[in-house]
Amino acid sequence: MKFRVGLCCALAFSSLLFAHSAAAAPPAASAEKPMDQLAIYAAKGPPDSCGPGCDHWIAIEGKIDEGSAARVERFFRERKDTQRPIYFNSPGGAMRDGLAIGRLLRARKAVGRVGRTIVDACPGTQTDDACSLIKTNREEVVASITSRGAVCGSACTFLLFGALTREVAPDAVVAVHGARIGMQFRVNVTEVRREEAIAKAHAEADRLTFAYVEEMGISRDVMTLADSVSPDNMRVLTRQELYNFRIDTRNVVETPWAIEKAPSPAVQKIAQVKTESGFQKFEWRFMCGGKAQTRLMVTNELAKDASGTRVMTMVAGAAKPPQFARLPVRVGPYEIWTAIITADAMKDLVAVPRLGASQNALLPDGKSTSTFFEIETRGLEPASTQLAAAGQTAQAKIVPPKLPSSAPLLPSSPPSVKWTASPNWPTPSPLTAQG
Repeated sequence: MKFRVGLCCALAFSSLLFAHSAAAAPPAASAEKPMDQLAIYAAKGPPDSCGPGCDHWIAIEGKIDEGSAARVERFFRERKDTQRPIYFNSPGGAMRDGLAIGRLLRARKAVGRVGRTIVDACPGTQTDDACSLIKTNREEVVASITSRGAVCGSACTFLLFGALTREVAPDAVVAVHGARIGMQFRVNVTEVRREEAIAKAHAEADRLTFAYVEEMGISRDVMTLADSVSPDNMRVLTRQELYNFRIDTRNVVETPWAIEKAPSPAVQKIAQVKTESGFQKFEWRFMCGGKAQTRLMVTNELAKDASGTRVMTMVAGAAKPPQFARLPVRVGPYEIWTAIITADAMKDLVAVPRLGASQNALLPDGKSTSTFFEIETRGLEPASTQLAAAGQTAQAKIVPPKLPSSAPLLPSSPPSVKWTASPNWPTPSPLTAQG
């Protein structure tokens, strides 16, 4: 593929990452109603689509129904290439099947991630009957992966916990809530006996789930938190909680570079970086800059008590680093840094597998802090090629930046979301425990 970058013809500022609110309402993150039955199927995509050197994966998606554990076991028994990474996208479902599937995944030392598989051949939505037949009746489907809008909620978390290696992208959602217990009683059962039976069922659910998370090396605190949330709500886990609960213990988590076409073309990456004060959020956007140039915008969210003066730098091997503006634009808790990248400098950026990024802060008391981390360039070259093509066909117009006006994609405080807030995500079944 010929690399074309720096040929954008229009000056364009696309909206900031933090103007999106997908994770602020995770049950409605995807506009499609999840499938009523759990589906498991094999998929393949472009080179590096599921990581460096990875282009084949397994998708597990839809509601965890009774009997789904048997289908997952049969899938693994009939396939030889079961060491592919597994991507989950599920609102939850039956607790016992979720625990059983999690143990199947641990026995296979699976790599588990939260992501949506988009199948090329599906004529309508990704969850309608026609698409479900395509996914489950073919040996392998051609597809792509996106973590944006992907949700692993309730009993789906047991599948994620079962994976030996667990990875949750910055724009994916993991959410928990307390168990929902459904029981049928005879008409003449007293209220006292009814309450005793329900309490006993809750105690049994707690016994099973607390023992399971300990077995999988996950902190019991995640189940304590889940029990504090009503079954009708969902509590989104923050990045710090994902780390503290030993669900995803990486110090740097990131998305691949990807093209975003609306409201203006841009190449985007999101990352969360562990610092001394907690995880910090960053977004990079390359946009058309005009005159064979590309504009780079780096946005990061600061802590509420952040003070001092910061300097942002980015390094691509031995090449000359991009020169950011001397001072950032401050919008509420967000700092926005900009730089102009020439076509030659852009080629230097994509020529290395990883880019170095650092932020140095001079505090009011004279002390300084420094944060250095690396990010992948995976996906940057093809996405930049698409950006250049979009810039060539775009009309020359300026789109002003859309500053954050709603809840950020990556909220500072963990939201507790009403599960029934969107008709696209069904209320858990009365017979579902922790789902």
